Amino acid sequence: MMNEINLLELSILRLLSYKFFQFALLGGTIAALACAIVGLFIILRKESMIGDGIAHISFGGVALGLYLGIQPLVTALALSIFSVLVISYMRRKGLAHSDSAIAVMLAVGFSSGLVIISLAGGFNVELFSYLFGSILTIDQMDLLLISLLGASALIFIGVFYKELLSITFDEEASRLMGIPVGALSIAFNVLVAVTIVLSIKVVGMILVVALLVLPGLTALQLNLSFKGTTFASIVFGIISVLAGIFISALYDVATSGIIVFTAVCLYIFAAMYRRLG
Repeated sequence: MMNEINLLELSILRLLSYKFFQFALLGGTIAALACAIVGLFIILRKESMIGDGIAHISFGGVALGLYLGIQPLVTALALSIFSVLVISYMRRKGLAHSDSAIAVMLAVGFSSGLVIISLAGGFNVELFSYLFGSILTIDQMDLLLISLLGASALIFIGVFYKELLSITFDEEASRLMGIPVGALSIAFNVLVAVTIVLSIKVVGMILVVALLVLPGLTALQLNLSFKGTTFASIVFGIISVLAGIFISALYDVATSGIIVFTAVCLYIFAAMYRRLG
């Protein structure tokens, strides 16, 4: 037993000495931090659908980037932000309700990705890494982009924290107070797009919504103050990501799957604690 523990410690220390593993830890922590904070607002605003929609829309952007030889996360970000602006326009002009507008853009983004893939000759290994996540392959350029996107997301939340809080809990009163509800709502949806794109390499387009929603849902089970809930959401998100990175590296299993599985387990434990408490 002691030998197994010593071997495990040596394995972890060896992993921590590798540059790719350090990049994975940094990138994963930044993504978890941004997702936990932004995701909590998404849950409270009851807009989880837009997170799912943007995640699928980004598929078209990744496919376009791979086809043109451009950094896929850049094209995914551009297409995701464009889609958010189109969705907001459709809502504002009454062309479609919220869910319908998201569904339309989801269909356009995903179908465009499939067309581009067929033109490129089909799926390849790199595309699968964006679909299902490949955090252990994050390079210096990926980490730089994730850091920039993460910093922009956190700065926005920090600057407009009170306004976003007001809009989240009472939109009508916020309008009466002179808060630009429409502009801030669009900006927040752009922020959601940014957060999703920075998390694609961590858990992939298919599972990114889980990383957005589960830490916040878990924290809400604890009945804390809003600041306490935000902090708890961050802790749960980071625990999920770090556990996924270490376990996947040590036992050669899918990182994104372990991250989401850990997040689900934390949610179940928190829900049971709430019921039993």
